Amino acid sequence: MKRKGTYVLAITLDSDRDIAVGALGTLHFPAGTYCYVGSAMGGLDQRLRRHLTRDKVHRWHVDYLVAEAADVRAYESHPDFVPECELARMAANSGMTCAAKGFGCSDCSCATHLFRADPGSIARLVDAARLISYNLISFPDGKPL
Repeated sequence: MKRKGTYVLAITLDSDRDIAVGALGTLHFPAGTYCYVGSAMGGLDQRLRRHLTRDKVHRWHVDYLVAEAADVRAYESHPDFVPECELARMAANSGMTCAAKGFGCSDCSCATHLFRADPGSIARLVDAARLISYNLISFPDGKPL
């Protein structure tokens, strides 16, 4: 049985990047940490493994950002998951700011599902939403395959 749930990706860029992000066009991303909020109602493990793999066809906005990342950490909200748009509100309430309008939220009315973050704001979101580190569950050394 495939698990359903929502998730957060903490994505680190080690330098400024201009990245072509599908229909959003080329966006400028300053070096730093970003928080992406997503959902996987068709299979949480499959979605997170895909996001943690670099070599793939780009399907979602976040794929373009992950391909340029120095590091990606995944956190899951399961089994009693926080809905995706609520996680986005919680990210903003944790001190994160909109990183790119329209990013990852073409199927809802949110302004964005991608936020600029810092270690403190990610820790606050993980705590508030009771997220579990997917990297440590699925990858004992904390790093994706």
